[in-house]
Amino acid sequence: MNNFATSFIIKKHLKKSIAILGSTGSIGTQAIEVCMAHSDNFDIEVLTANSNHELLIAQALQVKPNTVVIADTTNYALVKDALEPHDIKVFAGNQAIAEVVQMDSIDIVLTAMVGYSGLLPTINAIKAGKSIALANKETLVVAGALINELAQKHGVNIYPVDSEHSAIFQCLVGEWHNKIEKIYLTASGGPFRGKDISFLESATPAMALKHPNWSMGAKITIDSASMMNKGLEMIEAQWLFHLKPEQIDVIVHPQSIIHSIVQFEDGSMKAQMGLPDMKLPILFALGYPNRLKTDFPRFNFINYPQLTFETVDKKVFKNLAHAEFAMHKSGNMPCILNAANEIAVEAFLKEKIKFTAMPNIVEACMNKINFIANPTYDDYVQTDISTREFANTLV
Repeated sequence: MNNFATSFIIKKHLKKSIAILGSTGSIGTQAIEVCMAHSDNFDIEVLTANSNHELLIAQALQVKPNTVVIADTTNYALVKDALEPHDIKVFAGNQAIAEVVQMDSIDIVLTAMVGYSGLLPTINAIKAGKSIALANKETLVVAGALINELAQKHGVNIYPVDSEHSAIFQCLVGEWHNKIEKIYLTASGGPFRGKDISFLESATPAMALKHPNWSMGAKITIDSASMMNKGLEMIEAQWLFHLKPEQIDVIVHPQSIIHSIVQFEDGSMKAQMGLPDMKLPILFALGYPNRLKTDFPRFNFINYPQLTFETVDKKVFKNLAHAEFAMHKSGNMPCILNAANEIAVEAFLKEKIKFTAMPNIVEACMNKINFIANPTYDDYVQTDISTREFANTLV
């Protein structure tokens, strides 16, 4: 914890210039709304997207960024023709995304890309001295040790955007000198809370995508249904807050009002509460250290007379157990976990495998792929490639 506290530097700007990586996704679209609602505080300098060129064009015409990047090179001409007449620079390809984050005019890079793809742009942004608003949990899951080392070396702050990690961060403001005994990451339980294995055997993508509380992208919603999302968040929290695995726990909280809890060594606990709305943690990350006024709906205790809590059945939701094992094992094991899960989720969404096959694929990859205790960046890249190749043979 001391590392996090001493390396955390408050940088004050009259107006912050933002690069939004993954602007057409759920977090990206909400981040644009947040920035536009607080235009006195934020300028959007860069937008990037994977393949949704139509929405990217519409966003760019709305916010007039300096630069736009489309990862899918087949859509480059369409985006270029639509935006260059408006004096908006257009580039294409994943390498362009990894390079654009280094622009001198950028203050904060919001990484809202999905999965492993967010790793290299985040690394490059840190090396360029940019503050990071991290919505791409896989970056820390895959290469947490490397990211922390780089952030400390370059004096870069990493502001968590996930609602759970934002909650922990908010609870720790003013408490950097106090030792954490434990943190509790809360989980809604997803659409399959309380279900057994026999039910999950017949679960369809349509069923899994019906999250009870949050509106999110397909990948994270499936991860929530399988509890892998909470497992990834445990690993992310380990690196964000410099914790040992035994200091991190998960508890199901179906109402999604308490977003997470910090317990200090004196036994006292602090919780961050609010209605489930991702705009709040986005705004806190971008606006820190200031809380900016909003007209968001306010929580009313009378509407929630009961806040309840449950444990997770790890024999049913095996992905959480796999993630805990990866967190304890460390090295490149979380990278294996993540790559295998990305392949499994994609296969499930395409109805190539059953819901219950996803944790089996993850486990098989964790048993098969070569373990490296102290991986380099090149080791992470090769681990990701090897795991995806093997996972695809299991689909």
